[in-house]
Amino acid sequence: MKKSLKCVMLASLFVPLLGSFAHAADPNYPVESGKKQVLVQSDHSWNGGTYKPYPQGTPQLTVIKLHIQKGHALPWHKHIAPNAGYVEQGQLTLEDQKTGEKKVYKQGEAFAESVDQYHRGIATDPKQDTVLILTYAGTSKTPLSVPAPGEKNEY
Repeated sequence: MKKSLKCVMLASLFVPLLGSFAHAADPNYPVESGKKQVLVQSDHSWNGGTYKPYPQGTPQLTVIKLHIQKGHALPWHKHIAPNAGYVEQGQLTLEDQKTGEKKVYKQGEAFAESVDQYHRGIATDPKQDTVLILTYAGTSKTPLSVPAPGEKNEY
């Protein structure tokens, strides 16, 4: 009885290993870890505003591609929840309405957006339009953008 119990225990240790070898040996899909490049990771926005806790509710992730014609500015707006952006094409100048502070982001650069502060983005590449990939983490009841009084929607 003791011998069969030992066999069962040993088998329980080695059977899971056999499964992992089977996965590693799949010739159609060699296994290799991806190569990570962190573009932006921050607890504060580009202009120094610290992030507060996320809104309550079921999380809703949104990713959009935003096109801004060269030489044009988006309307003044703010965001309720933290979000981040990536300049896919062109150049973006972010401007804080209250302080006038500006920061330029070029193609291939990422940025952490400001929250609860009115700001705008300006397509400042003189040769081409600006294209952004923007990510938002809020809830279904959290607007992605809130226009400043008297302004149009950002998009």
